[in-house]
Amino acid sequence: MSDDLWRLDATELARLIRLGRASSREATESCLSRMRAVNQKINAVVRILEEEALAAATAADEAQARGDALGPLHGVPVTTKVNTDQAGCPTDNGVVAFRDNIATRDAPVVANLKRGGAIVIGRTNTPAFSMRIFADNALHGRTLNPRDPALSAGGSSGGAGAAVATGIGPIAHGNDIGGSVRIPAMYNGVVGLRVSLGRIPAYNPSQQIARAVGAQLMSVQGPLTRSLRDARLALAVMAQGDPIDTRWADVPLGGPPVPRPIGVALVPHNPGGYTHPAQGEAVRQAGRHLSAAGYAVEEIAPPDLDAVIDTWHCIGSTDVLALLAPQMEEHGDPDAQTSMRLWGELVPPTDLRGVLGALARRDLLLWRWLEFMQRYPLVVMPTMGDLPPPHNLDTTREGAARVLDALRVSLIAPVLGLPGSRRACRHSRAFAAGDPDFGSALPRGSLPRCRRSDRGGGGCRYPD
Repeated sequence: MSDDLWRLDATELARLIRLGRASSREATESCLSRMRAVNQKINAVVRILEEEALAAATAADEAQARGDALGPLHGVPVTTKVNTDQAGCPTDNGVVAFRDNIATRDAPVVANLKRGGAIVIGRTNTPAFSMRIFADNALHGRTLNPRDPALSAGGSSGGAGAAVATGIGPIAHGNDIGGSVRIPAMYNGVVGLRVSLGRIPAYNPSQQIARAVGAQLMSVQGPLTRSLRDARLALAVMAQGDPIDTRWADVPLGGPPVPRPIGVALVPHNPGGYTHPAQGEAVRQAGRHLSAAGYAVEEIAPPDLDAVIDTWHCIGSTDVLALLAPQMEEHGDPDAQTSMRLWGELVPPTDLRGVLGALARRDLLLWRWLEFMQRYPLVVMPTMGDLPPPHNLDTTREGAARVLDALRVSLIAPVLGLPGSRRACRHSRAFAAGDPDFGSALPRGSLPRCRRSDRGGGGCRYPD
């Protein structure tokens, strides 16, 4: 059984370890073995922490033998992203010039995972400066989509999405400023949770300069998992407080019951952009499932969708990207540089007055959305307007325009500071049973493919 522990989700694995039916070391060895089998095919984990992980797992077993209190993720293998501080590891952010930037302290989200008992087995890939939907860079190379290597594995947490999809740990840490948790989850067929602003503490102790205001308002940490219950479990661990974080909110994860029936606003289109028919149908199918479960589902759009998206671009292009552009030109790889230049040409930055106006407008738009959500606490929309694109589509002007068009819907939650999730389709759940219908990037039998999807992963027409 120990050889197959990698197939289990974190909730079940933690239960078995707590009951003494599996050890932390067995779970860690199983996931490391799985990593050795598949990672060379997809390049999801770019720093393998085998020695450190086995030592931590042994210590976890010793603590359990002593009768010490166990965290919710005691002995569960996880991965962290290379743009986030982990003591003893470089916070390289996919940039060659930063490969020797060794962190001396853990970022709070990493510290929370460790305090919760998790065993970090590796660090996952990201594009240079974590600002593309293609997980490729000159330092670590490209992460392949395990369901179809011709397509993007997503970004910026593309390594995290591919790792979870292929069984390299049941939980992967990621972060999201414009879709960087949800998009890799969609492209790899897993669950991705973008949390509310302030829910999970989010800063790097190693940072020497202030983050852009837009990044402070829109960037959050979050988990990628293979099950909804694991997303809930990972959130509870990652959301523990930090006394230094300036935005962390000490708010219980559970609240009072929402009056029934719960209202659901269905938006089966990418506002102002192209919507692939499979994406629209997936949203409508989700609506039918919710309706059958007793939710009050209505196809109705929240207020000011185009204005919300334009506000992200105004803040993002002027504040976030403009501050990042000089670093990208100096240290970025050619594809990332081209992508950012094209982004700036297609969505030019505004001036100081314009970005200040956008920051003020954000407050008004959020107020209107919160009013709307008093009636419709759930809003169901596509994660992206289109299906996963071919690799490097954003390095031509036409391709970059297509990517930005598809991205529109993904920008809504970040600019408003709202939570958002991407749930895997039910057909991907055969993964744990070892469905022999496999992705072409991996050895036979190692990854199932949703038979109802377009070109494999991320485009399932029948979500559950």
